[in-house]
Amino acid sequence: MSWLSWVVVGLIAGMVAKGVTGVRGAGCLGTVLIGIAGGLLGGILFSAAGGAGMNEFSVYSLLVATMGAVILLFAWRVVSNTRGPSCRG
Repeated sequence: MSWLSWVVVGLIAGMVAKGVTGVRGAGCLGTVLIGIAGGLLGGILFSAAGGAGMNEFSVYSLLVATMGAVILLFAWRVVSNTRGPSCRG
């Protein structure tokens, strides 16, 4: 895929992943970066599971990138603990 395809897939995947996870405030550039990182993560995970990674601009590539971005954002939420303390006292 060309770099422009990566940006478009990253933007779409990042927007969908942010909508699914409820993450706010990443901005346009952050959304694209989340989607691109999700595409890389999703490609690695799908390839390890025996599927195809991201080869071309397609609905399948958007699915791979979105799944990777959702996993990335959920992991970020767990690591950063953005919800605050669980016990209030």
